[in-house]
Amino acid sequence: MTKLIEQFVIALSQGDDFSVSSLEKLKRKFSSKNKVTVLRNDELVQAYHNLVAKKILKENPKLERLIAIKNTRSDSGIVVVAVLTKPYPCPGRCIFCPSEPSVPKSYLSGEPAVMRAIDAKYDPFIQVTNRLKSLNAVGHVTDKISIRIVGGTWSSYEKQYQSWFVKKLFQACNSFGAKGESWEGESQTNSLIALQKENEIAKHRIVELSVETRQDLITTSEIKRLRMLGVTKVELGVQSLYDDILHLNQRETTNEDTIRATLLLRNAGFKISYQMMLNLPGSTPEKDLEMFRTLFSSPDYQPDHLKIYPLALLRNTGAFHLYEKGGFKPYTKQELIELISQIKEIIPSYCRVERVIRDIPAHNIVEGGVKISNLRQSVAKHMSILGTKCKCIRCREIKGIEIDSKKLKFYMTKYSFGGGTEYFLSIEDSAREILASFLRLRLSESNLGKSNKLKGCAIIREIHTYGPVAAVGTKPKNATQHKGLGKRLIRKAEKIALSEGYSKIAVIAGIGVREYFRKLDYELEETYMVKKL
Repeated sequence: MTKLIEQFVIALSQGDDFSVSSLEKLKRKFSSKNKVTVLRNDELVQAYHNLVAKKILKENPKLERLIAIKNTRSDSGIVVVAVLTKPYPCPGRCIFCPSEPSVPKSYLSGEPAVMRAIDAKYDPFIQVTNRLKSLNAVGHVTDKISIRIVGGTWSSYEKQYQSWFVKKLFQACNSFGAKGESWEGESQTNSLIALQKENEIAKHRIVELSVETRQDLITTSEIKRLRMLGVTKVELGVQSLYDDILHLNQRETTNEDTIRATLLLRNAGFKISYQMMLNLPGSTPEKDLEMFRTLFSSPDYQPDHLKIYPLALLRNTGAFHLYEKGGFKPYTKQELIELISQIKEIIPSYCRVERVIRDIPAHNIVEGGVKISNLRQSVAKHMSILGTKCKCIRCREIKGIEIDSKKLKFYMTKYSFGGGTEYFLSIEDSAREILASFLRLRLSESNLGKSNKLKGCAIIREIHTYGPVAAVGTKPKNATQHKGLGKRLIRKAEKIALSEGYSKIAVIAGIGVREYFRKLDYELEETYMVKKL
């Protein structure tokens, strides 16, 4: 059977039609002719790598991309690995959050990431290792990894546990694939700094590390600790901008907490993601829409990333008790589709809508439009009928589109936030419908004190080039990564900072990106990569 699969892959490589529909037809034809079950893509990936290793085939990026399962997992230029923390008491009493034994607050045992975490007994090393194995097995390049630490409220966990958890993440990435495709065991060092240093040049680098937390727990000292751990992105459970709705839902945070936390994080260079909820008890579609208008018109908010979570009505919640008494009614499918379509139409080009629904199994949801799993697709179809478009980053990412780099142009979007100026620099096509690369630059005084290295620095908060992940050290012919787009944006940012009177520029670089910035004359100062202009 192995030889048959290799013959199929060789024939596939010699063709010129690399479409998914063509592949599926060829697989069915091959199955019928040879009287075998339809070939799985992971079998094709394994055969392809074997043929390349034996030098029977040359590396073929188009073929490799075609047979990889779920290209979207790496089309954004990095692979995302979600790692759950152990169940731990949450300081919140929110009536919309489920609470299930042996599962972190607000999560359910039936969610895919939770199931993987339970199988690994919540061990971060095992979670990362197993996920990288799975991604590699179906053809994904895992050189650049974005790790999302999820489960509960990160800032409420014991510091000793936090440090242990993050060390395990770096140990897993540093040791994965050291010899062949499987990991070689945990590193023996207990020093986080040493593990981070090792990851700077490792095969599998952590280029982004994010945590979920509450805005009322963000302080100057918490920010310094997050930076020490290597965190570059913070997801805030904002949920609503209305204090009366937050109070009704027992969120125990305020709009002022959100404004203060956002300013502190942005001045420290963090990428900021808001988790916003629709259909909370006390709200209406009209209030929800107005909330999103405020979100992007007021200089107090303007998140870089956004997760839109319509409330999922679950039995083991306070919201369900309100529902039983007739005090709450979930939005219908059509109401949600229309509302989210209106919201996506006003999202600015500098924001990325990461999700429009939680990955909660439909059988757990009592009632409402969130019982449909393809909500994002339904919204896209509705907007297409209306003739409207979403301008968010995710909707415009280049993904696997091939485009002549000479046809890409530089754009600059400038907006105010919290006493400073934000610059969104991007490289896009002339119609501004295809986004290849972008950079976020902030010009503002830091709130972290006179002795901090960021005082007086311009700050690059994020830089990202989209398209399928290109392995570190390679320059694939048809890829957008490793073609100098990021470097071009960095030079633009440096010129802007210099023209505005800044003598230094700092980058909140992920640990795995530090080596890239060293090549551009940046040096590590405290936890930032800094360059004199």
